[in-house]
Amino acid sequence: MAVKIRLKRMGSKKHPVYRIVVADSRSPRDGRFIETVGTYNPLVQPSEVKLDEELVLSWLNNGAQPSDTVKNLLSNAGIMEKYHNAKYSK
Repeated sequence: MAVKIRLKRMGSKKHPVYRIVVADSRSPRDGRFIETVGTYNPLVQPSEVKLDEELVLSWLNNGAQPSDTVKNLLSNAGIMEKYHNAKYSK
């Protein structure tokens, strides 16, 4: 089972709010997911990102692959750097 960390669209028409979820790669975008690890609101200035850092790092260590957009959000939050340092500092 390939696991992805990706965005799930919530909110109303023209007012999106996203949840950052861990899901099986075969499930649809807004379908079944395993766990919610954060939220993303692109409408406020600056964009608001709330993440549970421990959960994200544990899923990355277990092999979950972030989507391109989520990878950018994690990089801006500094989580990808922590993951990289923990993985390759051994």
